[in-house]
Amino acid sequence: VQLQASGGGLVQPGGSLRLSCAASESIAAANVLAWFRQAPGKQREMVASISSGETLYYSRSVKGRFTISRDNAKNEFYLEMEDLQPEDMARYACTVDFIHWGQGTLVTVSS
Repeated sequence: VQLQASGGGLVQPGGSLRLSCAASESIAAANVLAWFRQAPGKQREMVASISSGETLYYSRSVKGRFTISRDNAKNEFYLEMEDLQPEDMARYACTVDFIHWGQGTLVTVSS
């Protein structure tokens, strides 16, 4: 499965972005779809995931501000990010079952 992440960019603090991850094959049978992020000098962090049973996970740092969702018909999943802060600035990557990875999309939060 090839994954293409998109939707990153420059946003002011308090702003919103929607990341998309487009898969080359069906994601309907995937056990887990997830978004990770990594900022320079920091460890990679899983920020959100959604299981095949629709169980959701959010890291403490984004809970209440980020929403993960999936559209199996489009073979896509998403990360809606609200109230973005400078500490959210990172390269965000999507993964299917922690096996297939996209190249990431850069989110910059700056005034």
